[in-house]
Amino acid sequence: MSSSSEPRPAVDTHDEPSAAWGWHGTFPKGIRIAGWLSVLATFSLLIGNHHGRTEDLYIVAFGGGMAILLIWEQVRSRTSWRRK
Repeated sequence: MSSSSEPRPAVDTHDEPSAAWGWHGTFPKGIRIAGWLSVLATFSLLIGNHHGRTEDLYIVAFGGGMAILLIWEQVRSRTSWRRK
């Protein structure tokens, strides 16, 4: 259990300027959600009135690449590589 009397690690404002105004961090859950919504939006471009399949190949490759990167980031965040 942590108590209020335990010292907290200090963040130097020269290293991390956002610590000066109070909030410091990232939005890992929000970034993942936005990433998956981007993948869905990319795959939704397959629905359309284009006749050639070249566009489809690029859309599938780009959307698949984004999905692979999102999965890789999720796996990486659960291993010892994660940011401390």
